[in-house]
Amino acid sequence: DDIARGAIPEKHLNRFVPYLLTLFFFIWVNNLLGLVPFFPGGANLTGNIAVTATLAIITAIVVEIAGIRANGLGYLNTLFYWNKELPIVVRVVMFFVMSPVEMVGKISKPFALTIRLFANMTAGHIVFLALVGLIFAFQSWALAGVPVLMATAISMLELFVSFLQAFIFTLLACVFIGQIREAHH
Repeated sequence: DDIARGAIPEKHLNRFVPYLLTLFFFIWVNNLLGLVPFFPGGANLTGNIAVTATLAIITAIVVEIAGIRANGLGYLNTLFYWNKELPIVVRVVMFFVMSPVEMVGKISKPFALTIRLFANMTAGHIVFLALVGLIFAFQSWALAGVPVLMATAISMLELFVSFLQAFIFTLLACVFIGQIREAHH
């Protein structure tokens, strides 16, 4: 409720809630399953860039379809910059300067979603494995407790990060949907 209500207009909210709930719980559950040692399948799904890219691409498709449905032909203003308040010469120049910027913005949103989720989930696993690796590097039972305590602390932090990354991905999806549904330019 708190995520979607702030970003998506109330009259369109119910249309996107099932997708957003599915997105949130899919990411959260898979993040938590990635913390279970020796889980069948081997690793965290969201630690795989193909999975995070697929989630981001699906979200981008949902966002673009929402924009087309909400704005009709006005949707083209999200791709091509055409400010009717400017003189025609400036308008044409701005069209050629700003349109590529608009298109880069379209591409960067799913790219940012992909990298953010993938990097954060992979980083936690790498730190955990590095701390566990210290046990073998020290080759001492007397010093093994320190890396174990540190790895346990990182695991507790990863529990929080699992929720936080699902929340952030869903929040950004809501923001992108809300932005495209509002009049652009």
